[in-house]
Amino acid sequence: MATKLLALACIRKESYGDLSPRPHYPSMPKYPKGVTAQETSLQGSEAKAMFSVMGMTCSACAGSVEKAVKRLPGIKEAVVDVLNNKAQVMFYPSFVNEESIREAIEDAGFQAALIQDETDDKSVQVCRIRINGMTCTSCSSTLENALQAVPGVQKVQVALATEEAQIHHDPKIITYNQLMEQIEETGFGAVLVSTGEDMSKINLRIDGVRTVNSMRMLENSLQALPGVQAVQISPELKKIAVSYKPDMTGPRNFIKVIDSTGSSRRFKATIYPEGEGAGRESHRKEEIKQYFRSFLWSLIFTTPVFLTSMIFMYIPGIKHGLDTKVVNMLTIGEVIRWVLSTPVQFIIGRRFYTGSYKALRHGSANMDVLIALGTNAAYFYSVYTVIRAASSPDFEGTDFFETSAMLISFILLGKYLEVLAKGKTSEAIAKLMNLAPETAILLSLDEEGNVISEEETDSRLIQKNDIIKIIPGAKVASDGFVLWGQSHINESMITGEARPVAKRKGDTVIGGTVNENGVLHIKATKVGSESALAQIVRLVESAQMAKAPVQKFADRISKYFVPLVIMLSFSTWLAWFLAGKLHGYPESWIPSSMDSFELALQFGISVMVIACPCALGLATPTAVMVGTGVGASLGVLIKGGQALEGAHKVNCIVFDKTGTLTVGKPVVVNTRLLKNVVLHEFYELVAATEANSEHPLAKAIIEYAKKFREDEENPAWPEARDFVSITGHGVKAIVRNKEVIVGNKSLMLENNIVIPVDAQDMLTETESMAQTGILVSIDGEVTGVLAISDPVKPGAQEVISILKSMNVRSIMVTGDNWGTASSIASQIGIETVVAEAKPEQKAEKVKELQAEGYAVAMVGDGINDSPALVAADVGMAIGAGTDIAIEAADIVLMKSNLEDVITAIHLSRKTFSRIRLNYIWALGYNILGIPIAAGALFPSTGFRLPPWIAGAAMAASSVSVVCCSLLLKNYERPKKLENLEIGGIQIE
Repeated sequence: MATKLLALACIRKESYGDLSPRPHYPSMPKYPKGVTAQETSLQGSEAKAMFSVMGMTCSACAGSVEKAVKRLPGIKEAVVDVLNNKAQVMFYPSFVNEESIREAIEDAGFQAALIQDETDDKSVQVCRIRINGMTCTSCSSTLENALQAVPGVQKVQVALATEEAQIHHDPKIITYNQLMEQIEETGFGAVLVSTGEDMSKINLRIDGVRTVNSMRMLENSLQALPGVQAVQISPELKKIAVSYKPDMTGPRNFIKVIDSTGSSRRFKATIYPEGEGAGRESHRKEEIKQYFRSFLWSLIFTTPVFLTSMIFMYIPGIKHGLDTKVVNMLTIGEVIRWVLSTPVQFIIGRRFYTGSYKALRHGSANMDVLIALGTNAAYFYSVYTVIRAASSPDFEGTDFFETSAMLISFILLGKYLEVLAKGKTSEAIAKLMNLAPETAILLSLDEEGNVISEEETDSRLIQKNDIIKIIPGAKVASDGFVLWGQSHINESMITGEARPVAKRKGDTVIGGTVNENGVLHIKATKVGSESALAQIVRLVESAQMAKAPVQKFADRISKYFVPLVIMLSFSTWLAWFLAGKLHGYPESWIPSSMDSFELALQFGISVMVIACPCALGLATPTAVMVGTGVGASLGVLIKGGQALEGAHKVNCIVFDKTGTLTVGKPVVVNTRLLKNVVLHEFYELVAATEANSEHPLAKAIIEYAKKFREDEENPAWPEARDFVSITGHGVKAIVRNKEVIVGNKSLMLENNIVIPVDAQDMLTETESMAQTGILVSIDGEVTGVLAISDPVKPGAQEVISILKSMNVRSIMVTGDNWGTASSIASQIGIETVVAEAKPEQKAEKVKELQAEGYAVAMVGDGINDSPALVAADVGMAIGAGTDIAIEAADIVLMKSNLEDVITAIHLSRKTFSRIRLNYIWALGYNILGIPIAAGALFPSTGFRLPPWIAGAAMAASSVSVVCCSLLLKNYERPKKLENLEIGGIQIE
């Protein structure tokens, strides 16, 4: 089931576009006055247009646009996405055109432009670029705005927590290389992670290459292979990157071609080591090493500065040595502190200067600006006092070299701990990526399917249609299906399902899962980036990129935060300085080693360095990263912050019936015989008659009949002659010279077969129990009645009960008849039922509930659920459902267990409470810390916060927010679920 995951965005674009489903408004008439749906369908098919709408600031604006469009004749549906500044309109071209719609939007007071070819897959590519040098939300906002202004860029997401940008762009207008140049011009480093073309790509290392011409020769040899789309060479790295179609070729072919190229055959190709590539993990490790090295060097220089200014001054012998004059009033202690703090300020602290310069160059201010201003104020004032002391015989001043050096040391320590903690937030992706085995056993078969040979190979060299041997205890190397053998496979690492799943010939297997006992031969169907594991990794990565709407709160604050802090810092210094000059406070308040100016300067610097925009910026993304990672490990794939935010508000869930509340597969639940017939012979005749039918009920009867046969796997049924299928009624045939009719009551009556009273009663009874009754007639007499049902999923009743206790209302919306729907609903405890609903009516019901004030989640599995999944505040797709349903949903339940609906809501509530806690901490820290640093407690208690302690507190705030998010890793499902026994199976 997991192999159906993530049928990339093209499916969604074909169906509903790339719009967030909010906001929603009650639908207006779809057709012009006096025109019916039938007339409209005769006028021509509907069309879809996407508009860029500029000037929208809130959901009220979106509402204005939607109403303006829906007033036009011939509008079927209009969805406005205020976050991405887009409007998607479904309309009938015979009544209205794109230009009229565009004018209507402009008449409403907004700028509108038609987006051409939005639905064409090839016109939009998504590239991911790692960004080096971002420190806070101000940096990410600056970069996002700069990229959004580039022609050809349609959508940009810059994630501070993952340090990556995801850019939707038109490759005809701008390439990914130009985007990287744009990022570097903005003042940040850019490293390409992936492009839209990377669906199947492999990097090869080439040994034996001596010249660029040799690389060119290899490039031409690979380019000539069928299925190769692009070849990129990097001679300095001895690396070749090949993009290819996995259906036509694969990495083993490339290695074979390279190894056989040239007369001397000196070239040797291997897979490029991942650590040397541009992996996120290797970058993170390098960043951790850099901060650690910087901190250690800073510590080496800062420790003596701290000792000479804070400790040795109280040791008589050493104090006398340090106070020895060099020139005029300049002492040895001051010279030592100046010499040691200078490399800390300008060499080790260089990163803060470059960060400040880049930020200010683009008209924004970030954390680096605050640190640079604070440390520079302390350092250059100290330089001033040293120069005055050296040039004056009677000047007595105090230097603050220890302030600037210790500030930088503590901030570097904080950044080191922050990067270390941030690395742990993305452990979920690293764990998923490590599931793939390193090696695989490749089999060679002869024409009859016998094994000729086997060899161990790198799992990354597996190609489509390869036959792979999986031994007990080994990981499955690729997605595929079983050709031979039977075993149990532990799929918990992919689906979260704790119990091993039985596998036999024809069953599908998922790469990265563990074979428990038997030997299996499997045929690879999806390899590399097409595999379920790779798709899950991509889904989790894109989820961690997507911002939660609550993040906008932090983004808004960050725009004004740094300028406001600089103003507060200057005001603090000025207020204390003027109060000192005008004798506004007693002179006894001034420490013996300072004057009023220096005291004011200390307060001003403390305010500047204690304020921390980083903690605010990290509050949401770190919690979202950990929350989505925990969800993935439990088999609940949450597609980003918006889905998390929506799910925590849910107070009403709309369930589809078939495949969601029920198993989705009809089974025979009861058989009543009216004549003296052996049950095994009865089912022989019935199965032989139904064998040629494709109807789901016929398949259910055949599956049940197999239980009476010894050759259960592939039974041979008696021959059925003169087979006739009557649509909507049943089938009939001659089997063993007997006329067998299997179908409903009307089919029996058409064939003049009398239905006994007993059979009538049985039919009435089965229908009252939400079952389908089927009559079987042999040679003109009703011989038996079969009851077929789509059984309710185990534990559905308990799930509905638990949702009630969580104050979540449950509603069933189904296309099935009222009798069956009502019976199922009463079994599981759902009070509100909507039956015989078409797909668009399901979406309408969702909108009605939203209009009543409910936050609605839709749980479904089929294509007919997709409109409702998109319309709901949160769409949840059952993992065993169709690709389109999964793509339309915000949350995918991989196990197809209803309990995971509760897990998804519970996890989102926990994550959101953690986000709130992070914001309370980050804001509360600044609200309390800034007044204390400004000296609010000094007049009453004499407590003063030295700048270096303020800097340490600032660093600690970021680390504490990340650690608070990391506590989510200890998330446990609700205890009600832990103790829930479903069909005799303990849910773990």
